[in-house]
Amino acid sequence: MGHDTDSTDPVPDAPALPEPATQAGRDGLAALLARPERAVIALDFDGTLAPIVPDPDRARAHPGALPALAALAPEVAAVVVVTGRPAGVAVRNGGFAGVPGLDHLVVLGHYGAERWDAATGEVTAPEPHPGVAAVRAELPGFLDRIGAWQGTWIEEKGRSLAVHTRRAEDPQAAFEALRGPLAGLAARHGLIVEPGRMVLELRPPGMDKGVALLEHVRALGAGSVLYAGDDLGDLPAFTAVDKLRSDGLPGVLVCSGSAEVTELSSRADLVVPGPEGVVRLLAALAARM
Repeated sequence: MGHDTDSTDPVPDAPALPEPATQAGRDGLAALLARPERAVIALDFDGTLAPIVPDPDRARAHPGALPALAALAPEVAAVVVVTGRPAGVAVRNGGFAGVPGLDHLVVLGHYGAERWDAATGEVTAPEPHPGVAAVRAELPGFLDRIGAWQGTWIEEKGRSLAVHTRRAEDPQAAFEALRGPLAGLAARHGLIVEPGRMVLELRPPGMDKGVALLEHVRALGAGSVLYAGDDLGDLPAFTAVDKLRSDGLPGVLVCSGSAEVTELSSRADLVVPGPEGVVRLLAALAARM
């Protein structure tokens, strides 16, 4: 698999491998390159592998994502996509099914509540939380009563629901105005609100990207981890990598750059310019393995 190649030698025509800004990030990258067969590469989908678009149903992986992942996956312990979307939707929008080289790809959907394995093509998941059905029935009338319909819309996600404000006249003002009322609605039905980039998702508690990532990395007995994300929902995964690093497992935190989510970029070891930058990073890593 090319693991004997000196990772310091440049590969002709390969994308330049950016250097993390922190010592922890540099240590994590060095560990990943030294023993790629023990590395886990974990990635968010929207805003990381796929550009953000006004209609989430139209989100598709960056054109270079699948070739980069297919080149990288055989060299590492695992490639895992960790997303708030249903696993099946992420698989469809990412085009992950049936791609040569991605036989062992795993998609952890709904923050880890669902799992899709490329090896079987099957999704496994527990029963949905009953509060989601209750909120589904109540949410349209709730938004109507508080005068929040104009420019907002509801995304049906199966095990959760999301209220988007990106199309509102003032998206940030609508986001802030809805945050409190939606938190109250969610709490009445045993749910929580997960804020994102002009979106508020009502979902069950107890599972987030950090929990999903920790469980996956520990189950594999990984020796290093890289996580790339772009949104507030990725902060728990960043915290999970910090936890793993404190336990002695090297890691790299990558922010798929966005001026909308400075909390993520300020904590990252490496900031890249959106999905195109993530794809170039993945391709550069593959070329050095």
